[in-house]
Amino acid sequence: MEQLIKAKKQQLIFVYNANSGLFNSLTDFAHKIISPSSYQCQLCALTYGNFSMKQEWKTFLESFPVTTTTIFLHKDEFVQQYKINTDFPAVFIKPNDTIKPFVTKHEIETCQSLQQLKDLILLKISAHDQHNHSNI
Repeated sequence: MEQLIKAKKQQLIFVYNANSGLFNSLTDFAHKIISPSSYQCQLCALTYGNFSMKQEWKTFLESFPVTTTTIFLHKDEFVQQYKINTDFPAVFIKPNDTIKPFVTKHEIETCQSLQQLKDLILLKISAHDQHNHSNI
């Protein structure tokens, strides 16, 4: 009998340091343009232009293996859904039914460019994959 090996699916959950809703979106948009140096969400600042997601970021996310899905939430949505309140922005990984911190606010804030953020995420994914394969 032929045995099939199924690849484990995992989710990367990106959580912005912003609340959902039209008013909050408009306020964040204005703050980002008027005073970008004091904008409170480095994840937003690196991955979004003034009006939409940066193409470089979108292409990066699309390059993930099909076993990895990405989810984007505002902090109020994340707290409501997962009952976890931490410093945002942050990235979490959900390799099964357990959600774990993956990239902290401090790590995101040290990134001064989109390339640095992409490198950080790739490094974390590589370390996570190596750790999981060593436990097989």
